[in-house]
Amino acid sequence: MKNVTDSFVSLSHWPSAGSFGFNTDILATNLINLSVVLGVLVFFGKGVLSDLLDNRKQKILNTIRNSEELREKAIEELEKARARLRKAEMEADLFRVNGYSEIERERLNFINSTSKTLEQLENYKNETILFEQQRAINQVRQRVFQQALQGALGTLSSCLNNELHLRTISANISILGAMKEITD
Repeated sequence: MKNVTDSFVSLSHWPSAGSFGFNTDILATNLINLSVVLGVLVFFGKGVLSDLLDNRKQKILNTIRNSEELREKAIEELEKARARLRKAEMEADLFRVNGYSEIERERLNFINSTSKTLEQLENYKNETILFEQQRAINQVRQRVFQQALQGALGTLSSCLNNELHLRTISANISILGAMKEITD
């Protein structure tokens, strides 16, 4: 440090005229150059540096403001999406409940329809059985009647004369005609 101060003090001792030379004291010359450069930078660069810092500050503030706006929009969109999701879940639950109700209703309709069909088939079966029974009974009656008639005719033929025989045949024919009309 003594050298630095000595160089400043020795400036007053330099001859002012006539000689030009180099100062070989590196510390003294660098310090002077550095202080001159710093002075110039502070004097001229103060406004530029201030402007640069102000611009950077404004850019940062604008970026923060834009980020906040984007964040708010994202939050709004998220809330809208959540609302749509809740609505979709409610509709899905409603469809699920309605679907189960519809399935149960269709199942009951199918069971009722099948029951009615089975009941109708049972009625048709019973009617068919009753019809066949009546037909069989009528066939048996006709055969019994024919056999009884043939037996009676045989007995009458051997016991009766011709006139009585013709009256009996006429009466039997009229009875058979009446029976035929009833069965048709």
